[in-house]
Amino acid sequence: MKESNDILGKIKGNDGIDVPEGYFADFAARMTASLPERPEIESDGAVVAMPRTFWQKIRPYTYMAAMFAGVWCMLKMFSLMSSPADPLSIESYPELADALGDEQFMKEYVADELNQWDLIDELSDVDVDLDSLPMPDDNDIDSESIHNLPENFQ
Repeated sequence: MKESNDILGKIKGNDGIDVPEGYFADFAARMTASLPERPEIESDGAVVAMPRTFWQKIRPYTYMAAMFAGVWCMLKMFSLMSSPADPLSIESYPELADALGDEQFMKEYVADELNQWDLIDELSDVDVDLDSLPMPDDNDIDSESIHNLPENFQ
């Protein structure tokens, strides 16, 4: 016996939804009767526009300003990402160079942060002969020791 693959044929067109007789004949009249009345439409047919609020007037300009601000931020980010070859060069920051030249600044901020081992590590990184340097007895480095560094370290 051969089976049929026609699924709609198996249910014989009955999908389980029945519409009463004459339902759509007077559907438009019943729908119109169930809607609320709108006097602005029924009066003369002309629709009166509501006055625009302040926000509705400036909204396009606000959106345009936000768009330009976004483009500016994007371009600023691109310029920051394509920074110069040596961004940590002291020549790029003259204020920092002036501050590091001030002895009071060096005493208060730099000398307190350095210890002997940090200074020895830095000197060995720039190939300074450590045997030629006088070593202080304590671990604290004062500003006088910092200013007496060899020329290739400063």
